[in-house]
Amino acid sequence: MNKAELVKHLAESADVTKAQAESVLTALVLTVKDAVRAGNEITITELGKFSATERAARTGRNPKTGEDIEIPAKRAPKFSPAKSFKDLVNK
Repeated sequence: MNKAELVKHLAESADVTKAQAESVLTALVLTVKDAVRAGNEITITELGKFSATERAARTGRNPKTGEDIEIPAKRAPKFSPAKSFKDLVNK
């Protein structure tokens, strides 16, 4: 399902216009991005938790040349699905 299909489904499910559904979806995505970037977590009970995790600097290997390279430390987004969501997918 792509964004357009999701917007259409949301509009039909919530009995709102496609424009309203897209506006709410866009606001949700921006809110999650802003919160995670600021170091906060967002938990949606039936869906899961969005957060950021710290990755330490490490030494890697260039597969083409075999040369060691330094991979810098960074923050990465993380999603942990809720138990009810995992159970639903595995039914």
